[in-house]
Amino acid sequence: MGYSNGMRPVEVHGHRGARAARPENTLAGFAYAIAAGADWIELDLHVTRDDVLVVTHDPLLNPVICRGERPGVSTVVRELTLAEVREWDCGSLRHPRFPRQQPVPGARIPTLDEVLELGASSGVRFNIEVKSFTRFPRYTPPPPAYATLVAEALRRHKLEARAMVQSFDFRILAAMRTAAPEIALGALWEHGGEDFVSLAREAGARTVAPQHTLVTPAKVEAAQRKGIRIVPWTPNRRGNWERLLRAGVDGIITDDPAGLIAFLGERGLRTG
Repeated sequence: MGYSNGMRPVEVHGHRGARAARPENTLAGFAYAIAAGADWIELDLHVTRDDVLVVTHDPLLNPVICRGERPGVSTVVRELTLAEVREWDCGSLRHPRFPRQQPVPGARIPTLDEVLELGASSGVRFNIEVKSFTRFPRYTPPPPAYATLVAEALRRHKLEARAMVQSFDFRILAAMRTAAPEIALGALWEHGGEDFVSLAREAGARTVAPQHTLVTPAKVEAAQRKGIRIVPWTPNRRGNWERLLRAGVDGIITDDPAGLIAFLGERGLRTG
């Protein structure tokens, strides 16, 4: 992959794989993003009752995009075994917000191991969002145990250098620094107010991933002067991509990685 015009490279992160085109957080979606040329695949983690890291966004299995609910059975991922999670079909239902999404009937929630295995030979990097909720501790293991599971998985696949762990819960980032100081960290943020330098300092991270409407050129410039990378989420429209390019961001997390790659190519910012 290359860039021209002497401008800052803009890395493309495929959000939940490529949610605009394939069911989210599925092997099919990640394969699509990799084939499209994404630099990173972004994915979400939860942990089953038998302590398996699985790739899904919500703490409760979401009936909008997954089929398999049985009356009287818990849908909390943390209360289900991997085998029980695998009973759900998360590829047959098209997400109502993404009319171009092509269903993949029978797609199951993958494990983190499976996603790492899928991408290992491609050179893609892994932007791993660790889901954790301070108000709902029953949904996840305690941060130290959670971080250990993530670190062990990345080391098992020898992918520490190609991964970043990000979270809204800065306790997770602190636990990751203890469990695996070699793994890069990203601070997710969705509120106004704080500047990106202060956020990075508070989180102990070298990347800040703000909601894209919070990005301004001044905030980006101030962060980059301190060696902090800015990777906003999740703009899917060309007007927003253009605004973020002008702000000088380091990367963009988008549901449409193929569209963003084409957009960058049109502007001479990507050569392959």
